[in-house]
Amino acid sequence: MSDRAALAALSAHFTPAQVAADLAQHSPAEVWAQHVRLDNTGRLSQYRPKTELSNGELTCRFLIPTDAQWPSALADLGPACPLGLWVRGHNHLPELTTSTVVVTGNRAPSPEAVERSTAFATAVAEAGYTVAASLAYGVDATAHEAAHLMGRPTLAVLPRGLDQAYPHNHGPLLNAITENGGAALSLYRPGTVTSGATLQASAALLAALSRAVILIEALDHAQALRTAEAAIDLKRTLLAVPSPSGIRAGGNTRLLAEHLALPCPSPARALELL
Repeated sequence: MSDRAALAALSAHFTPAQVAADLAQHSPAEVWAQHVRLDNTGRLSQYRPKTELSNGELTCRFLIPTDAQWPSALADLGPACPLGLWVRGHNHLPELTTSTVVVTGNRAPSPEAVERSTAFATAVAEAGYTVAASLAYGVDATAHEAAHLMGRPTLAVLPRGLDQAYPHNHGPLLNAITENGGAALSLYRPGTVTSGATLQASAALLAALSRAVILIEALDHAQALRTAEAAIDLKRTLLAVPSPSGIRAGGNTRLLAEHLALPCPSPARALELL
């Protein structure tokens, strides 16, 4: 069995941390075989790694850490570094991930936040950085669209398999990204649906791929805060836009008050800090 097929099988059933120690001593195929032997449910023995990989790659490519296109920044995740990535547009990854800046925020943003997302994403794209976001409603989709209007490729990280967009009606936006020099990434094989766990892991992946995260407007404990908190853990630059929009920007306000983020009132200031 190839390393690619074995890693795809392992990633479908285990978190990286669950198999990191074994992979440090054995090949991916050996680790998979060991888990199959120890599985009393019969679930793993019924899984066909080569067939599942072939079926998944009808939709997108499964990259592994030895591939030339693998983003080197993911090494900062340590034992949580993905076993592989499902990617649409994998050939563009090397140039897209050399200077990635995440623009993220509320899924139901204020009108002012939508305007700020457009302004920040446009400035970041014009300056030659890759705008990255989650394709979600609100601030993230606006950031993708702003960069796309500038003719710049963007990077999307999805919390589900790449056979569908998340949210579902952002399929045209996903296609526009991958058909115009951008890329979409997921930790999950095609067919995997979104869950709390996939959202959490995808937030960490988005932060790890970046050199900086710009938080436009975020409720405290919103999904965008997961990306911001992952950026803090990974020592990525975190910029938060000060906002008078009260509870809608509670996450920004808290991070700024705790000195966990740098205040960034304008796109010009963001470019100075990047």
